[in-house]
Amino acid sequence: MEVIQSFTIDHTRLKPGIYVSREDKGFTTFDLRITEPNKEPAMAPAAIHSMEHLMATWFRNSPVKEDVVYVGPMGCLTGMYIVMTGHYTVEDMRRLTIECLQWILKQDTVPATEPQACGNYLLHDLPMCKWESARYLERLKNDFHCEYTKLQIKLEDGKVFADA
Repeated sequence: MEVIQSFTIDHTRLKPGIYVSREDKGFTTFDLRITEPNKEPAMAPAAIHSMEHLMATWFRNSPVKEDVVYVGPMGCLTGMYIVMTGHYTVEDMRRLTIECLQWILKQDTVPATEPQACGNYLLHDLPMCKWESARYLERLKNDFHCEYTKLQIKLEDGKVFADA
C-alpha cells in the first residue's frame, strides 16, 4: 500500500500553524495545527469537539461558505482539517482562521449541543476551547509556520533523502 501523504510529515518538528495538506481533485485540505505534536498535550476531546462546532458554524456562515466542504478535528487531537473548493492560499486561510478565532472568543454558548443535533452532546468544554483558541490566535499572529518538514529517509546505500 502507498504511504498516506500526511504520514510523511515529520511530526517531531511540526510547529503550530497552517499548512496545505493536500491539493487534488479541485479541493484543498488545510491542516490547522493548533498544538505542537508529541511535545505539547493534545487538545482535550471536549475542547476540540466544541471548537469543531464553533469553527464549522463560523466557516459555513462566512463569506467563503459556498467553498467550505468539511471542518473537523484530527484524530490525534492536535488540530483541525478544513477542506475547501476554489483557490485559497495559506495566507487566505490564516486571515479567515484569525477572524474565526476572534469570533469564538466572543461566544457564550456552543451551537448544536442538544441530543437531537449532536452525537455526543455532553462532550463539550467551551472554556477550554476558548483557551486553546486564544493561544492559537496568538501563534497565528506572532509565530506563524506554514511549511511542512518532511521525514528524512535513509536509503539502502546509507545516503539520506529529505523531501523538505
